[in-house]
Amino acid sequence: MADSSPAAVSTLTLADAELAEGLITLRDCLRWATSEFHAHGLFYGHGTASPWDEAVALTLGALHLPWDVDPAVLEARLLPMERARIVALTRGRIETRRPLPYLLGECFYAGYPFHVDERVLIPRSPIAELIEDGFAAWFPGQPPARVLDLCSGSGCIGIATALTLPTCEVDLAEISVAALEVAKANISRHDVGARVRAVHSDVFAGVAGQRYDLIVANPPYVDARDLATMPAEFQHEPALALGAGDDGLDIVRRILRDARAHLSDDGVLIVEVGNSDRHLEAAFPKVPFLWLEFERGGQGVFVLTADELDAYASAFA
Repeated sequence: MADSSPAAVSTLTLADAELAEGLITLRDCLRWATSEFHAHGLFYGHGTASPWDEAVALTLGALHLPWDVDPAVLEARLLPMERARIVALTRGRIETRRPLPYLLGECFYAGYPFHVDERVLIPRSPIAELIEDGFAAWFPGQPPARVLDLCSGSGCIGIATALTLPTCEVDLAEISVAALEVAKANISRHDVGARVRAVHSDVFAGVAGQRYDLIVANPPYVDARDLATMPAEFQHEPALALGAGDDGLDIVRRILRDARAHLSDDGVLIVEVGNSDRHLEAAFPKVPFLWLEFERGGQGVFVLTADELDAYASAFA
């Protein structure tokens, strides 16, 4: 969301060195960054929801501190180079409107750290809650043996699934060669190369003949109208990972048409379509999409079983 606070006087007219000199403790840096974010009307939608949350994420990330650090550290005096980094990151966040995870080169998803840069979408899917629960609602006994992370981007969904379910094998399917490079780096980072592979694939084209117990997809789904009006922060993300035609369903239609051929008979398809859910309901009014609810927020994630894909195959053809 965008910050709509009244305009305030910014201290960014001062040089970085002068700003850093006046910020002594971590608390000083948090207060200052929060004030600047309030003053500049940033958009928060890449892991934080307010100027304060953004300031906390920036300062802790800059100092390589965990989210659950002892609050006593707020009074710690920072080294000059640490203060300089926080000032530079804060200025960069404001002046370029680059999302914070790109500035830090890292974000956390489902509790795990992932490398991210402008080659991939910043992970933020509510599917993280399903991963953390091991997809238990659909696999209460035996976990899925084979999983496909479709339109995988950084690989966060598939890799986090592999880390949570240590017996499953995962394919990461992605059309962008540049994004696959990031996914491969994350496979190496988490040492899951024995069970996770990255596949160059236009939807299902690169996994022909493969079948999976679970297919999870977070494809491009932003409709043309929303894409044209998105805040500046989103302009740094790859357009290929966001836009999908006038109604945002260009890729989703292909997934619905072809997913059954790649699912086991007891398989499950989970797809995120965000606020294009209304377009999906209008396009397929007779299909009983199961829309999921999430404790931490998020919308537009549906589930269909293999049996349901069979039953409504004519609608998806």
